[in-house]
Amino acid sequence: MLKEFKEFVMRGNVLDLAVAVIIGGAFGKIVGSLVNDVIMPVIGLIMGGVNFSELSITVGATVIKWGAFVQTIIDFLVIAFVIFLIVKAANKMKKDPAPAAPAEPTTKECPYCFSTIAIKATRCPNCTSELK
Repeated sequence: MLKEFKEFVMRGNVLDLAVAVIIGGAFGKIVGSLVNDVIMPVIGLIMGGVNFSELSITVGATVIKWGAFVQTIIDFLVIAFVIFLIVKAANKMKKDPAPAAPAEPTTKECPYCFSTIAIKATRCPNCTSELK
């Protein structure tokens, strides 16, 4: 069982996924910092000095922090846009397969009766004309 687990973990796609998760987590922290420390203060300044992380609504004893929710939505939009750009660039770098060479014709037309016949035919099976 330990051997099977080792084989499973050492497969290429499992390692690729692990690396992607780690890099994605680090990228998420970078984007979170960009949104919280750069973008939202500028948006707050434009809106008259509003601090989005402190915006909330109190309903009874519950506090709904809708400003933090707005920041999380902006985090998502930035990450989604960057992933879109990465996928678009990766698709552009993929080479299209070379078009296949056109197939050699297997039939021709009889010049006398205009029926379709095999390309190697020396006599038309329809009109029995001799072909050159």
